Amino acid sequence: MNFADRVREEARLQALVCLADAAEYTAADVLLHAALRDEGMALSVASLRVELAWLDEQGLVVTQRPGGALGVTLATLTDRGLDVALGLEMVPGVARPRPGR
Repeated sequence: MNFADRVREEARLQALVCLADAAEYTAADVLLHAALRDEGMALSVASLRVELAWLDEQGLVVTQRPGGALGVTLATLTDRGLDVALGLEMVPGVARPRPGR
């Protein structure tokens, strides 16, 4: 696995963890972007939206674009996504949380 793949897997996990801590398990992409940046994950908002779409395809989040194509993307954690964020389920393509999360 190359470095870019590891960053992608960690970014996906961190997005799930952030959503697990968010009110109603929902956050806008711009807030997730800032939280990931604070965790040392330097990726563009466009790249984050790609990862959120991937997480949606896996059934880990549900995404919405209430403002249309130019608006923000809202992501809501699913039950399965919460299990992955807590380390109770493993999904290929998402890093596993470290002990003590």
